Amino acid sequence: MSEDVYKRLAAHLDDLPGGFPPTETGVELRILRRLFTPKEAEMALHLALIPEEAKVIAHRARRSVEETTSLLDEMFQKGLISKLKKKEGPSVYMALQYVIGIWEYHVNAVDKGLAKDMEEYIPYLLDFDVWKKTPQLRTIPVGQSIDHQLEIMPYEEAEELVKNQSKCLVAPCICRQEQSLLGKGCDRPEESCLVFGRGAMIYEDRGIGRVIDNAEALEILRKADEAGLVLQPSNSKDIVNICCCCGCCCGILRTLKAHPKPSAIVSSPFVCSAEEEKCIGCGVCVHRCPMDALELQSDKVVLNTDRCIGCGLCVSTCLGDALSLKRKPESEQKKVPETFRSAMINLAQERGKLKPSSAAKMVLRSKRDRLRTRNQSYKQK
Repeated sequence: MSEDVYKRLAAHLDDLPGGFPPTETGVELRILRRLFTPKEAEMALHLALIPEEAKVIAHRARRSVEETTSLLDEMFQKGLISKLKKKEGPSVYMALQYVIGIWEYHVNAVDKGLAKDMEEYIPYLLDFDVWKKTPQLRTIPVGQSIDHQLEIMPYEEAEELVKNQSKCLVAPCICRQEQSLLGKGCDRPEESCLVFGRGAMIYEDRGIGRVIDNAEALEILRKADEAGLVLQPSNSKDIVNICCCCGCCCGILRTLKAHPKPSAIVSSPFVCSAEEEKCIGCGVCVHRCPMDALELQSDKVVLNTDRCIGCGLCVSTCLGDALSLKRKPESEQKKVPETFRSAMINLAQERGKLKPSSAAKMVLRSKRDRLRTRNQSYKQK
C-alpha cells in the first residue's frame, strides 16, 4: 500500500510543470521514500498549483481540518509543499514541484544517501527538447562583462534586477552542499543563492538563509564574478531568484556541459566574440569558462560559439580586451515571460501537462471544493 502511494505521488509530481520523470532504476521512488512518509505522500496528492485553505484540502482528502492543517504545516516545514501567509485570514497551501522546488527547499537537510540518489537522478530531470523552448532558469552576464554601449534590457542586468527588490535573502547553494557530501565539492562561496519577494518570505518562515539588504546582495554579485559563478535568474522579467552557479557542482550547468551545443539550449541574449589578435595568451578565460567554449591554440584564444552560454565570465577577466559580449540575432533569442507564473504555465503546456481542458478542470475542482466547504460551514452555523 505504501509503495503504491509513492508511485501515485511520482505521477502527480510529473504532472507539475517541472516534471518528475520515471527511470528504469526507480531512483525517483527512492527519493520520495526518503522525503515523504506514506501519510505525507497521500496528503500531497490532494494539493494542486492553486492556493487553497486547509479546510478545502481537508474536504478533498476526507480528513478533519485540524489534522489536515497540522500535517500541512509539518510538510511545509520539511520543504515538501508551499505555504503562503495572508495579511488577513488563514494561510493557503500549494503543491510544490520537485525541481525547482522541493529539492532546493532541502538545503541544509541533505544527507549522503539523498545526495547519491539525486546525483543519479539529475540527468533525467533536464529534458533538452523542453528546456530549449521553456527553461526554468536563464543566463545573464556578470556586470563587469557588459559594455554599456550594448542594447541591454533591465531584466538582463543582474544589478538592476536586485535594485528593484523589496525583500532579499541569501541562502546556501544546495548543489555545492550535495557535491561536498559526495567528496566532489569546490571552494566557491556556499552562501550565494539570492531569493526575492514572496520566495524570500517562505525561506525566512522556514529558517533557511538570512535576510539581507540590497547593498549586500550587490556585493554577493560582485563576489560571484570574482569566484567565477554563472548568474542564473528565474526565467521571467519579474524574477524570484538569482542562482550563482559553478560549472563543477550545478546540476543544470553540468548537464548542459554534456550537450554538444549548450548555446542552443540555454536562454541567454548574449554570446561571446573573440579577437584573436588582441589575445595575450594568459589562459584565464579558458579556466573561467564553465562550458569549455574556449581554448588556446598557438597561445591565441579560439572560441566555439556553439558552447557559449553568454555568462560573461571570460570577458570580465580578459587582460587583453580580446573578448566581448554581443547580442544574439533576434531569431536566436528566447522570449522571456513577464512573470515566473507565466513561465511555469508555458513549461507545463510545452510538456503537455496543462492543456486548456485539464487546466479548466483543476480550477473547477478547486472552486467546487471551496463552495462545498463554505456550504458545510453555513450548515454548521
